Amino acid sequence: MGGGGGVSPLAAAQEMFAKAQEELAATTVEGSAGGGAVRVSMTGDQKISGISIQPEVVDPDDVEMLQDLIMAAIGDASERAGELQAQSLGAITGGLNIPGLG
Repeated sequence: MGGGGGVSPLAAAQEMFAKAQEELAATTVEGSAGGGAVRVSMTGDQKISGISIQPEVVDPDDVEMLQDLIMAAIGDASERAGELQAQSLGAITGGLNIPGLG
């Protein structure tokens, strides 16, 4: 009954999705704040892989500013990773807005 031996559309989409996720995990984006004084590296699947802080923004009398810069850099990196996810997975999902997929 309809056997044909081909791969089902669902199985093909699952395979494409798994490959896209692997590629996202292997891709790095960078976000920054304070004119590049704080940089955050993040994989395309939104895992932080590194943080760089220039010494001139480390002020023991203004820790809150450094915290704000770190949060802004993380937000920037997360936004870039989200855009990368949307591009990568958009072809598979057909533009559907699926929660948790970017």
